[in-house]
Formats: sequence, C-alpha cells, structure tokens
Amino acid sequence: MPGHSADSLDWLMNNLVDRISGAECAVVLSADGLPVAGSDGLGRDQVEHLAAIASALHSLGRGIGTHFGKGLLQQTMIELEHGYLVVTEAGHGSCLALLTGGDADLGLVGYEMNVIVGQVRDQLSAAPRTRTIAGHYGQ
Repeated sequence: MPGHSADSLDWLMNNLVDRISGAECAVVLSADGLPVAGSDGLGRDQVEHLAAIASALHSLGRGIGTHFGKGLLQQTMIELEHGYLVVTEAGHGSCLALLTGGDADLGLVGYEMNVIVGQVRDQLSAAPRTRTIAGHYGQ
C-alpha cells in the first residue's frame, strides 16, 4: 500500500499485536537493525534493542541458507522459556519482528505476520533507513 506513513505502520503493528492472543509487541526494522515502526508498549531503548537483536538473528539465518545451500530465509523463530521471537522478511531490506508470550499460537502468528507483510510489502521495501522514534513507544 504505497503512501502509508510511519504512523500508519505503527497503527498496523498495534493492530497485529491486538489480533494475536499472547502477542506482546511488533517492530518493523531495516536490514541493518534500525526500527522503522513499532507497536505501543515498549520504550524507545527497548524498541531499538529488539530491532538490533532481530536483525542480527535474521542475518545469521540468511548466512546459514547461503553457506549450506538451503535457499532464501523465510522466517527466524527463537523459542524461549516464556515466549517466542519470530522474525520474517517484510520487503527488500526490512523485517517484521513479533515478540510473544509462551501461550501464543505460532500458526496464527505466522499467518497474521504474512497477512501484514502482504498488505504493506511495497511500502516496507521503500521504507526510509532512519526514522525518529516518537515518544508513543511507551515513553
């Protein structure tokens, strides 16, 4: 959906979190780990930290696919004691990261993330490399 602003991406991230039981926060990030948009509930430092972690993990996954001939990376998932971090490609040079509690339905998580990416892939591909994160990230 070309023409979306970063604020509308924030709204979409909030909507994504609201639709998935157990979802805690969602962040759109550039390939180099800079946050582009995010849901409410995290402070600026936490948003930046999550974006950097998600970028690093996804980069490692891409490296595995390349080095071992497994093809393009589709999704990275980290299972933690009390939750999951799921990162998916969201357009050329961007990713979508979702942090959930342990009770999240991973099938629904994957489906909803793919729906959002399908809706905004063109905009995410053209997303600016940097963005000033407004105080509405929970500060």
